[in-house]
Amino acid sequence: QVQLVESGGGTVQAGGSLRLSCAPSGSISNINAMTWHRQAPGKQREWVATITTGGITMYRTSVKGRFTISRDNAKNTVYLQMNNLKPEDTAVYYCNSIPTVSWGEGTLVTVSS
Repeated sequence: QVQLVESGGGTVQAGGSLRLSCAPSGSISNINAMTWHRQAPGKQREWVATITTGGITMYRTSVKGRFTISRDNAKNTVYLQMNNLKPEDTAVYYCNSIPTVSWGEGTLVTVSS
């Protein structure tokens, strides 16, 4: 059973940057892609970005050009580099895989104006 541990969240001012990390543990041999999602207060969880095992990346429109998803296969870690953060990016950020596994606890990102 794959477990996911997110880290790197914090509080930054608008325009700042953060880099989130996701370290899956357990068997990942059947994972086709890794994803980042977020859930803002009072809202549903939403997809943010995906990176396939082949390195193809996809982003939701509102973060395109500001966020970059990447992976370090040697470290078995997936990253989300977030630049030019906006207050509307405030949320708990989660990683997951395709196929989906149990959600981790996420990491909180707070962007102040």
